[in-house]
Amino acid sequence: MNKLSTFTASLMLLSLGACTIPGGHIEGVHADDQEELSEQEQFDITQQVNTILITPQVLNGIKEAEPTASQNPLLEKELQNYAYSVGIGDILTITVYDHPELTTPAGQFRDPEDAGNLVDASGSIFYPYIGRVYVAQKSVAQIREELTQKLSRYIENPQIDVKVAAYRSKRTYVTGAVHQPNVMPIGNIPVTLLDAINNAGGIKEDADWRSVILTRDSNDERLDLYALYQKGDMSQNRLLRHNDIIHVPRNDATKVFVMGEVKKAATLPIHRSGLTLAEALGNVGGFDEMTADASGIFVLRASDDADKVADVYQLDASNAAALILATQFHLKPMDLVYVTSAPIARWNKVISLLLPTVRGLDDLNDLENDL
Repeated sequence: MNKLSTFTASLMLLSLGACTIPGGHIEGVHADDQEELSEQEQFDITQQVNTILITPQVLNGIKEAEPTASQNPLLEKELQNYAYSVGIGDILTITVYDHPELTTPAGQFRDPEDAGNLVDASGSIFYPYIGRVYVAQKSVAQIREELTQKLSRYIENPQIDVKVAAYRSKRTYVTGAVHQPNVMPIGNIPVTLLDAINNAGGIKEDADWRSVILTRDSNDERLDLYALYQKGDMSQNRLLRHNDIIHVPRNDATKVFVMGEVKKAATLPIHRSGLTLAEALGNVGGFDEMTADASGIFVLRASDDADKVADVYQLDASNAAALILATQFHLKPMDLVYVTSAPIARWNKVISLLLPTVRGLDDLNDLENDL
């Protein structure tokens, strides 16, 4: 299905899903007007979802491993061996000691960039006596050695120094939710992902710092700045190369939906440190104690199981101790939190009415990731 068809289908599912924001109520699920489900209807629902009661054991099973401080031996080796290679557009300053006519042939008061040797489109420079010398993709040490060898035919024991007066050939790009998107030159000092983000003024409040994308040679790599900044996980850092693109996406897609018998149905962003079920309920004023069934707090999450539409996590908050579990249940992007007014024995009807919305949210999430 193409992106337009997916988007259209998702909108239709959301509009027909029987639950909306704001309000977030589903008609016909109250105890006094709820009809009992047939055995066939119950069978169909159980075939479409995985139902999971939130317990300490379940929390331990779904808890994602927290990143930890770690070294990056490959990066350390790359930094240790780093040597800038000259490229097209760079300007070199070449000094031949005791031979000022070769060092500054147009006068000693000129700016180093103006007086330097431009690496032309062929990757070469022109130098007196020697003529054209190919220097692209060579280090200054290699260029110095080659010039010394060639000048020795005309000058006895030439003492030569080569420097890059202007770094113009290599750059990396930083885009997205940073304070100062920019084009950052790469010079004789190696530039890492961490350097580039800091040079761009850091990330904004609305940045999705767990999903930073490094594009290199048309290949995308997803990196986690949360692990790098907060946990010291250096495995997320990279040595940048010419034409690398770093994109920090916004957190628009990292949101959850809270609906049903709550004080105020809402769409909530997942902030940098995450969002728990308890925080989500607190942010909407809690559930309505007059109408809500405390045993029917559900979290619907698109399932990784190809045969299931959703994983349905149930919190039975009629036991106050269960609220502690809510503080440890971390929500994921596009989760749907629903507080029902129906008795728990009839929860299947509630879930059956919510499933089209879960499908729609999952399609929209896939579409946002594709765009």
